[in-house]
Amino acid sequence: MMELSIIWSILIAQIMLGLAMAFAFYRMVRGPRAQDRILGLDTLYINAMLMLLTFGIRTANSLYFESALIVALIGFVSSIAFGKFLMRGEIIE
Repeated sequence: MMELSIIWSILIAQIMLGLAMAFAFYRMVRGPRAQDRILGLDTLYINAMLMLLTFGIRTANSLYFESALIVALIGFVSSIAFGKFLMRGEIIE
């Protein structure tokens, strides 16, 4: 009984994360300003990382956890780079 409830809760979490990724992608494409597009990208990579974590929990495969860590690191660096570009107009000083 406990395993069945865990499987169903992970499935519901994956469906909700998929919806959140669709909304973030919509905001990234149709954002009225550049700041909204970057915020949509941040939300998209966070949701992608969480989706990988739920796949890792569901399949009990550690490869998903490592790839989620890589997505988180690359997403953080890209957020910093985009923010710096919006503030100053250049990335490398």
